[in-house]
Amino acid sequence: MTLPVLFTLALTPVITVFLFLVILRWPASRAMPLAYGVTALIALLAWGTDWIVVAAATVHGVVTALNILFIVFGAILLLYTLRESGAIIAIRRGFMDISPDRRVQAIIVAWLFGSLIEGASGFGTPAAIAAPLLVAIGFPAMAAVLSALIIQSTPVSFGAVGTPILVGVNTGLSGQAMVESHIDVPFFPDYLYEIAFNVALLHTLIGFLIPLIMIGMLTRFFGAARSFREGLAAWPFALFAAAAFTLPYLAVAAWLGPEFPSLVGGLIGLMIVVPAARRGFLVPKQVFDFEPRARWQPEWVSALQDLPDPVRNGAPVTLIQAWIPYLLVAVLLVITRAVDPVSELLRSSALTLSWPNIFGTSVTTSSQPLYLPGFVLLVVSLLTYALHRMDREPGAYARAWRQSGRTILSASAALLFAVPMVQVFIQSGQASPYASMPLVLAEGVSLASGEFWPLFSPLIGALGAFVAGSNTISNMMFALFQFATAESIGLDARGAAVVVALQAVGGAAGNMICVHNVVAASATVGLIGREGDLIRKALIPMGYYVLAAGPLGMALISGGLNGWYAVWLAVMVLMLILMRFNRAHR
Repeated sequence: MTLPVLFTLALTPVITVFLFLVILRWPASRAMPLAYGVTALIALLAWGTDWIVVAAATVHGVVTALNILFIVFGAILLLYTLRESGAIIAIRRGFMDISPDRRVQAIIVAWLFGSLIEGASGFGTPAAIAAPLLVAIGFPAMAAVLSALIIQSTPVSFGAVGTPILVGVNTGLSGQAMVESHIDVPFFPDYLYEIAFNVALLHTLIGFLIPLIMIGMLTRFFGAARSFREGLAAWPFALFAAAAFTLPYLAVAAWLGPEFPSLVGGLIGLMIVVPAARRGFLVPKQVFDFEPRARWQPEWVSALQDLPDPVRNGAPVTLIQAWIPYLLVAVLLVITRAVDPVSELLRSSALTLSWPNIFGTSVTTSSQPLYLPGFVLLVVSLLTYALHRMDREPGAYARAWRQSGRTILSASAALLFAVPMVQVFIQSGQASPYASMPLVLAEGVSLASGEFWPLFSPLIGALGAFVAGSNTISNMMFALFQFATAESIGLDARGAAVVVALQAVGGAAGNMICVHNVVAASATVGLIGREGDLIRKALIPMGYYVLAAGPLGMALISGGLNGWYAVWLAVMVLMLILMRFNRAHR
């Protein structure tokens, strides 16, 4: 078959997801089984993939989905534990003491605390923690999930202690003859750090607007006026919070490498912004709040928000006691990822469940249950039972488990089809005369773009993250392809480093609309069946990220001051202008 035909067939699974999930607004529990069926049929009938490979990829997808469900269950259980202990009441009151402004609260919880958790853990954990916390302090469930998804961008490339770079890009490039013909093997670690710094620089210059865009989306879709203007009115505080995260983030990437930019940036940002907000520094004088609960749209609300606050028989939980579980989550995630003896123990073969060469194929699956963030969340939930003296509240902890179990079951169907669909898509090139579907899509775009390929590099990264659900896997799939394409258009190794960095940046942006991230984050707040609406909204900031990254990459490749910087600035200004003058009719 010709490349145009293969390109069209490879695009069909992506179109299927968008058509039924985003355009027709089917719930993911119906759209993803259909998308899985379409992908499997194309792999079997058009790609000629052996059915054994499709079956093996499906098994790997199911195991991966169960890993995700374990993380989501841990996040839900911790939330319900804190509800039943009365800690959520104290946290809600504490945020009102910092600032009653919902824009300020979203920036602190989603942008700063979410980035800290992303730096420590990754795996979609920030959205699974930040979204329930926002719901607990009074946000509509859909607004909470959207805010948590939007920040799944700037910190993602350095999530899980740098995994998307140290594992994703490294695996994609290291040991490849094409790369070694340009970079001597002893200098490859330096080259990887150069890519990481380019990633941080691109994210800093693009992600600087993400807090402002996030609160603009908050007021546009969930405010009484349905206008971006209320969000833009908080621009001094939003840009202050952006700088408090991105400047340390960039400095750490430059001096220490890819392990800690998001983790340290989030921590320093919280240390700067929270005291400043408490003192009213740059906080808007006019407070933004949502309309009364009775006027919220039905699709904004989840079952969780209809539950009354429990009545505690013992002494109320103090604010410090209420925050200890989240502090424990952050500390334990850092220890289990950054302290080598602990990390190595939890990932050891003795504690790993694996199935190598499934059904005789090269597809291998595994699970490290004690290393997954879900285990940390589960442990903290158990510790919270003791710390908050929940033994004085008969039946409270059992209710938390029951409610968590019911919530996770409602999300399981979508994930148990979404992730296998992705794995079949990725593994379609095995035992087939053609490259895998993602690589065919990338090749088609590269042939059409020619010397302007860097403009499209972020789009390929975003596509990889959208279908794979992971910046790391997107980088694994496409890093070598991006390097080879850069070479084919005449770029040297330094220019290729920028192109690979654009891949990583686009892959981070794609996390905002990744189906299983959306499903998982929605499940943590009990918002099921609204995945398409969330993706439609998240396409706005994702589109901004990809459109801004391309010209900025071209500017870095060209060197010095050049016209591409003007194009990049124009994209940023255009985004703000569109927000400034866009207002919905009620």
